[in-house]
Amino acid sequence: MNDSVDLKQARRARTASFFKKGILIALFSGLLYGFYSAFIVAATSSAAWYPGLNGAEGWYGGADGWYDQVLANQIPDLVNIAGASFSVLMAVVILGALGSGINDFISSLWMIGKAAFKGKFMDFLRCYKSKPGLVMIVCALIGGPIASTAYIIALLMSGPIAAPITALCPAVGAIIGWLFLKQGMNLRIGIGIIICVIATFMISSTAFEDFSLTDPMYLAGLAIALIAALGWGIEGAIGGFGTSVIDYEISISIRQFTSGVFTLFIMVPVLFLIAGHFGLFPTMLVEAVQGPLVEDGLLASPLIFFLISGLAAGFSFAFWYKGNSMCGAALGMACNGGFSFWVPFVSFLVLGLYLGWEGYALAPIQWIAALVMVLGIFLIAVNPLEFFKKQKEA
Repeated sequence: MNDSVDLKQARRARTASFFKKGILIALFSGLLYGFYSAFIVAATSSAAWYPGLNGAEGWYGGADGWYDQVLANQIPDLVNIAGASFSVLMAVVILGALGSGINDFISSLWMIGKAAFKGKFMDFLRCYKSKPGLVMIVCALIGGPIASTAYIIALLMSGPIAAPITALCPAVGAIIGWLFLKQGMNLRIGIGIIICVIATFMISSTAFEDFSLTDPMYLAGLAIALIAALGWGIEGAIGGFGTSVIDYEISISIRQFTSGVFTLFIMVPVLFLIAGHFGLFPTMLVEAVQGPLVEDGLLASPLIFFLISGLAAGFSFAFWYKGNSMCGAALGMACNGGFSFWVPFVSFLVLGLYLGWEGYALAPIQWIAALVMVLGIFLIAVNPLEFFKKQKEA
């Protein structure tokens, strides 16, 4: 009888340890997402992308160029990129998809290289053809080109306010996990997720200053931002489930390779073709990663920045999937939602302090919101009554 009780206690302890490890992994994925975001901004704000920092003319127009006019709501009919005319919408989507595609393709090389180093390359090829591999391919197409492109368009139409809207993806993932994957959901977990979403809105609250309910562009942008939230929510729930079947190092290799190849070599060329400038694709692809290694004593190479952002993105998504598979979609995505703080914080360190760019200091409300998010994650992770009861008994 005692052996049976001891065995049950050992199983509970092992399950609890596995669960807590999943929480830590999901939290770490949010931190890495901050590095991915900061360095991809650095990559797409240097050399041919936006040399307006030193007064030159670039794809984003340089100093006082077309992108600045868009931000000031002085939207021109056509803009100039590499000597060709594009509509503003097509320009933003093409440049955003180009940067995202380069990042994901480089990320896939990192992840496949890591898997190959561990002797898992043949597993990668075998899993690509399997049914669980197909699940990861679908996740890649939903969360990569579809959700990311929707996010870019939303940023164009609504500005930074689109970012907190995408914070609804943990709620989407939790609902999907509850309805279809039979993962746990109760009032306490639901309240914790709501707290995390509120914290994300607090962090992004400075973006609401220019918001207007009478502006149809803002409203359309918010609707499109919901598409990004839905896409990432579906990816998080299904990707976490897929990772419980496939090794997470293999699943992330499949995800990044599919997203990178599809976005960079199918979606972007098609966008150039639709815009009537297909011949510019190879030229801009090469120029996108070219640039001096060092400028004014600081690292300035877009290729180096893409290598760092790709590495961070690969591990961030890998830990996101793995964390979701270990502690459930609801908690895993809520923990990963800490990226809403890590993105501005790491951007402040990399872009503000190191590169010296203005406008990246963190407001006091962002620090307060970070503590609110910790409270939400704690509420999702443990039952406070049981937690304090154990602390008192100890």
